[in-house]
Amino acid sequence: MELEIKALPLGKIKLPKQSLKEHPERQIRQIADSIQAFGFNDPVAVDETNQIIEGVGRVLAAQELGFKEIPVILLKHLSPAQKQAYRIAHNKICLNSEFNLEALRLEFESLAQLDESLLGMTGFATAEIEDLLKTPTLPELGVELTEGMSDAATVICPHCGGQVYV
Repeated sequence: MELEIKALPLGKIKLPKQSLKEHPERQIRQIADSIQAFGFNDPVAVDETNQIIEGVGRVLAAQELGFKEIPVILLKHLSPAQKQAYRIAHNKICLNSEFNLEALRLEFESLAQLDESLLGMTGFATAEIEDLLKTPTLPELGVELTEGMSDAATVICPHCGGQVYV
């Protein structure tokens, strides 16, 4: 199967009668900011009639940004039932996982060193990032110092299950 990616005028793209996910203005703004910072790197999936299969939020953000055309991926190999199932699957499957908090913390630490101004472009709130980056104290982890235990120890975090060096 060969996939076709092409530029399509926004005026030719058909929005669905109802979107499976809500797209509040705050989220559309985040998508628009991401597109401005990183480019339009995720084509919107459309069928042979230019009906959106997935990518409503990106189309709304592109409209807000005043784009005339955007990249789309043409999915003409899907049956009507497959289009419907893929629309649901695309919007749900990515939600069926949790972040690896230790890996995420390391990514944020690295990004903060490389270009701290990009932290806000990740979709995470400042408070969430600060919580990830702060080193918990033993009392915050529910660990009490016992005789012979130094204030520097390795414990298992009860929240994420990772090793925490404190």
